[in-house]
Amino acid sequence: MKTYGVIMAGGGGTRFWPLSRQATPKQLLNLSGKDLMVNEAIDRLAKTAASEDIFIVTNEAQVAKMLKATKGRVKRNHILSEPSARNTAACVGYAAMEIVKKYGDGIMVITPSDAYIKNEEEFTRVLGVAVKAAQEKDALVTVGITPTFAATGYGYIKFQKSADEVLKVLEFKEKPDEATAKKYVESGEYAWNSGMFIWKASTILKNFEKFLPGIYKDLCKIGEAMKTDDEYNVIDKIYPKIESISIDYGIMEKAGDVYVVPGEFGWNDVGSFDMMGVLHEADSDGNIKIGDQINVDTKNCITYSSGRLIATIGLENVVVIETEDAVLVCDKNKVQDVKKVVEQLKKDRRIELL
Repeated sequence: MKTYGVIMAGGGGTRFWPLSRQATPKQLLNLSGKDLMVNEAIDRLAKTAASEDIFIVTNEAQVAKMLKATKGRVKRNHILSEPSARNTAACVGYAAMEIVKKYGDGIMVITPSDAYIKNEEEFTRVLGVAVKAAQEKDALVTVGITPTFAATGYGYIKFQKSADEVLKVLEFKEKPDEATAKKYVESGEYAWNSGMFIWKASTILKNFEKFLPGIYKDLCKIGEAMKTDDEYNVIDKIYPKIESISIDYGIMEKAGDVYVVPGEFGWNDVGSFDMMGVLHEADSDGNIKIGDQINVDTKNCITYSSGRLIATIGLENVVVIETEDAVLVCDKNKVQDVKKVVEQLKKDRRIELL
């Protein structure tokens, strides 16, 4: 059975403002200094699925830039355009229907566009185990991350302990408090939820029919229009009305036949500026400096210059991000609140800064 790669790239990356904007979200940024995050995701996935069998699902506002940014890595007709953001269930269902209707059934390997993977060889091996399990068991499979600390920012997957590498999922847990996270990690029965999924396209559509029948009906209407002159008109009409719900909450937490393959390959979701330390090595003062910098008596700071010189004096645990039209100065412990700036800009209708 053919393996298809699907990269979810519709997010806005609001916690990376002012670098990340609606037209150039986090996945279209070069945060590592090597390549755009989406290109790194494509190149990793191309070791599991042939490059001509990789799809990207993104917001229609990002399609043109995505085409330019990926430089032919993905076929033009494999960049699927969402007329509006409807969360991950719609994204996954749209890709599954596209594959079934136009290419026949196959294994979908679904990954986010903006994660960091240190050990790509081990990552590829783990995906191979998951692909085999999805085909042989005809089940829903996810990749879990073996916890390295009691993280409170990730969801957790409880699994049935065994000597096997493919483990039965017992329960999905929401982001815990620190005490609960410590218990999870100490038990050895939990993995972090990575947001990566592997299954047959036909199998996930059956689960849509069972657990999200309303979305399934909408997907079927879109599927019926595929390969006709009316395809994109139907998508534009139906898609914005699809229920907005995550694939985790809508299906994964309800389905019974779910498995997880825990892995250790240096994964990080790089969700906010404090995670830049994963991508860059700090200097002797603990500073991560990108671009033109002068730092005097400055410790444990993250400073990012897009062009102009950043000079800091006597700062500690501060994030400074400079772009052509905006500057962010933030306590390092408050980086999760950067999205509040974006919310305020929306309220103020500062469209030019979004």
